[in-house]
Amino acid sequence: MRLRTLLIAPNAFKGSLRAMECARAMEAGARDAVPDVRTILHPISDGGDGLVEVLADALDAQVLRTEVAGALPHQRVQATWAMSRSRGTAIIEMASAAGLVLVPDNRRDPKVTTTYGVGELIREAVDRGAASIIIGIGGSATNDGGAGMAEALGVRFLDKRGAALQRGGIHLRDLARVDLTALDKRLGQVEITVACDVQNPLTGEQGASRVFGPQKGATPADVRLLDEALLHYGRLVGESCGQDVLTVPGAGAAGGLGAGLLAFCRAHLKKGIDIVLDATGFDRDLASADLVITGEGKIDVQTRLGKAPAGVLRRASAAGKPVAALAGIIEGEWGQYFGPDGFVDMIALVDEHTTVEEAMRHSRALVRKKTADMIRRLTA
Repeated sequence: MRLRTLLIAPNAFKGSLRAMECARAMEAGARDAVPDVRTILHPISDGGDGLVEVLADALDAQVLRTEVAGALPHQRVQATWAMSRSRGTAIIEMASAAGLVLVPDNRRDPKVTTTYGVGELIREAVDRGAASIIIGIGGSATNDGGAGMAEALGVRFLDKRGAALQRGGIHLRDLARVDLTALDKRLGQVEITVACDVQNPLTGEQGASRVFGPQKGATPADVRLLDEALLHYGRLVGESCGQDVLTVPGAGAAGGLGAGLLAFCRAHLKKGIDIVLDATGFDRDLASADLVITGEGKIDVQTRLGKAPAGVLRRASAAGKPVAALAGIIEGEWGQYFGPDGFVDMIALVDEHTTVEEAMRHSRALVRKKTADMIRRLTA
């Protein structure tokens, strides 16, 4: 392969490198291998970590910080979001308000965590005149079906005595009535797009509680109770809002926040990577590239279901451009990632010589070295 122009489009390596930091390390490695290569840095996000940073540049948005409720009871956090006044678009990462990274390991409990702070961010964006909102919902600590978010926007969740429910997914089992009277009417004039990288339904074997609950601190008993609570909640929300949230793919994202945004905000769920690639002009940059290199912290069976590298691969393959991938960890048989519409080469930071801890500690240097190794192999 003759390499003149390289398009570098990595996602963040969670816990070690932001997307732009990774792109610059890849660029250095590419130039170690091919000194005169022209590089185009195009960091990406699939709706999780880094969405605000990536889209703020593309949309000429001002990055803001607002104090809101955190995921835990009585917790307050400084959430980062962005607002493009020229386009009237707000960019929100739910994880900035209610993310798992904000909750200490010993306090992770999806029975009590809440998305209330996410609703506060939406309200703040509307107060500032947003006509459209892009919300990334990756990395949540919650399992409340978006009830906390909806409460912050005026919805009341009542038990059989007419008392307001406590926040947290476990209390949804006591829900008797959904009162929409005070729901912020301005939401009807705002287009809300949800950057969602999973297709899980709200409940069941592939639902929010069973698939994602354990990583948020749920025990097997908790998972059963939370799934039952979301099923009950989903039925009542569907009746109250006229919106089926039990069978829609992606409704289970972020502990069911996808369902809440669908029902109460009339949001549209869309693959996060497609939102980012469209907004950042990826196809324009792709046109002049001889090779694309992408990657993220882990490539596994979930990657082809909507993660960032899969979105890059899909766009590039359609344009006839080869794509190589670099990841911290690559799981499963590597052969499944190759083929006519697959990657032309792959490389991982973690191997027989490098542990996960070492890869995290030396991620920048390893990304540079591994990129150089891969480029040399492809251009030999």
